[in-house]
Amino acid sequence: MSHLALLLFVVALGVWIYALFDVVGSDAGAVRLLPKPAWTVVVLLLPKIGAILWFALGRPRRAPSAAPAGPPPPFPEYDHPHRARAATPEEDEEFLRRCRERADAQRRRAREAQESAGGEEAGRGDGDGGEGRDGDGDPRPS
Repeated sequence: MSHLALLLFVVALGVWIYALFDVVGSDAGAVRLLPKPAWTVVVLLLPKIGAILWFALGRPRRAPSAAPAGPPPPFPEYDHPHRARAATPEEDEEFLRRCRERADAQRRRAREAQESAGGEEAGRGDGDGGEGRDGDGDPRPS
């Protein structure tokens, strides 16, 4: 019997402490029925009843959280609010076009650098190791 009394005491103490921290941490404008300092006094002076009254009558109403509308996305790291993204499909296509142009320019520069170095190595072979690949490892176009 004493174990049950001890368990009930610990639970009541935990609820009281949680209610006290909840009162102190709540927004003063959102608290219902009484002002925030009054709720603090009620919860402090009437531990069990004050905590129950706080949860029933004084605690600010919480906005219901929106449930996800389906399975989680495959790449959640991309779903943060300040991520830069294209506003229209045309902007997205423009971005991809610029990426392709930069990649082509890098390949062209690497090919030119390899050809200029290949001229110096003409006596030793064709300069690509016989694999038929350009400077960045992609197959050479035929």
